[in-house]
Amino acid sequence: MIQLLSAISFTSLPYRDNIHFQNLVSTWIMVMVIVALVCFIVSELTRNYSQVDKLWSLVPVAYGWITFAAYPSTRILVMASLVTVWGLRLSYNFSRKGGYNIIPWKGAEDHRWKIMRERPELRGRFRFGMFNLLFISLYQNLLILLFSTPLLLAALNDGKPMNMTDVVAATLMLIFIITEGVADNQLFRFHQEKLSTQKGEPLYIESLSRGFMTEGLWKYVRHPNFASEQAIWISFYFFGVAASGRWINLTLTGSLLLVLLFIGSTRLTEYISSNKYPDYEAYRKNLPKFIPRLFN
Repeated sequence: MIQLLSAISFTSLPYRDNIHFQNLVSTWIMVMVIVALVCFIVSELTRNYSQVDKLWSLVPVAYGWITFAAYPSTRILVMASLVTVWGLRLSYNFSRKGGYNIIPWKGAEDHRWKIMRERPELRGRFRFGMFNLLFISLYQNLLILLFSTPLLLAALNDGKPMNMTDVVAATLMLIFIITEGVADNQLFRFHQEKLSTQKGEPLYIESLSRGFMTEGLWKYVRHPNFASEQAIWISFYFFGVAASGRWINLTLTGSLLLVLLFIGSTRLTEYISSNKYPDYEAYRKNLPKFIPRLFN
């Protein structure tokens, strides 16, 4: 892992700087392994498999400030601050949906894990336990580490001044954080209206009649919140581009794997929606998944 990250910039560090960077990477790996093991043990004991979900918005923030403590530069300060804004907003959204509890290992479990437990190839304590260990706990935590690695690339190129690519990356990241926030607020309001028994004019009348969200940003793409999340980390990748001067570098692996994860996750989400709502298949065929059409 250390050698891989050192190869990103195609430069050799002085011995003392190399040890400092290796210590930083080792700290990252230690955090990742500890978090993965805790998530696995707690989820197996409680049968609540959303333990990684609880920490998804928190671990990148930890990586950001650990990196800033080791390499206190303006670029890493901006990166860590943006990741913190992202993490606080996402944590708030997760919290208001019941994801957190005063007892840390409790809280609402993502309904998709129940669907996964019922799949024939994963049914049974041992088989789903292995899936939990290898995918839910280990792979997802490795993925979090990987899409955060532009921070390490910025540390590896410490001392290089910020440039216009940093400005573009920061601007895009803020735009997509806001877009994701708008999408999540619209979806939360819709679900509140579905559960409400109070009289009054609802905001999402068409969506309520169909049973699923079709208004707001959902008029343009089927998953604006998922699209924004992917775009946030693709934008984050460009901080590494700014630091290294290389448009294609190995930190792209994290954001690409994140896109693949969302493609698979969205397929499962839409399978559930298609079985639940008669109109969903027509909606799916009429709108793009992530990227809005520029011309109708």
